Amino acid sequence: MTTNVAGLRTWNSLGRFVKRGEKGIFILAPMVGRRSAKDTATDEPSDDATTEGHRTLYGFRAVYVFDVTQTEGKELPTLTEVNGDVSGYRERLFKFVESQSVELSFSERIAPAKGLSHGGKITLLAGMQPAEEFSTLVHEIAHEMLHRGDRRTLTTNNSARPKP
Repeated sequence: MTTNVAGLRTWNSLGRFVKRGEKGIFILAPMVGRRSAKDTATDEPSDDATTEGHRTLYGFRAVYVFDVTQTEGKELPTLTEVNGDVSGYRERLFKFVESQSVELSFSERIAPAKGLSHGGKITLLAGMQPAEEFSTLVHEIAHEMLHRGDRRTLTTNNSARPKP
């Protein structure tokens, strides 16, 4: 089972080094960049090719990555826990979510995710500490608000879609 994987340079930048004799995990890594018609000597530009200057996925390349268990060195940075007193604000946030006509529910079945949102519904992981629950709900309501009506067209990148 792999936990955290990264390439050799990334591990080195984190102060960790691949142990001698370890075998890498072979993957196909995406190649993302700017591509124009003159960059592709052998490919014919298609109608749905992105215009010059836009980032696009243009292929994959073979690379080796290594699991954290195959490395040694500095400890990896840990994510901080959310804490603090959210009394008063928590209830105000719940009322705000309700005022946005978003249905809120709690479930243990979404673990390991802390929250999910889709189509006017937010599900939070049951049993979180109040500050963590507050933080997660702020994140999920932001998704809901950004993906509505007129705002959706402002926040959606349509550059990769074919033009009508």
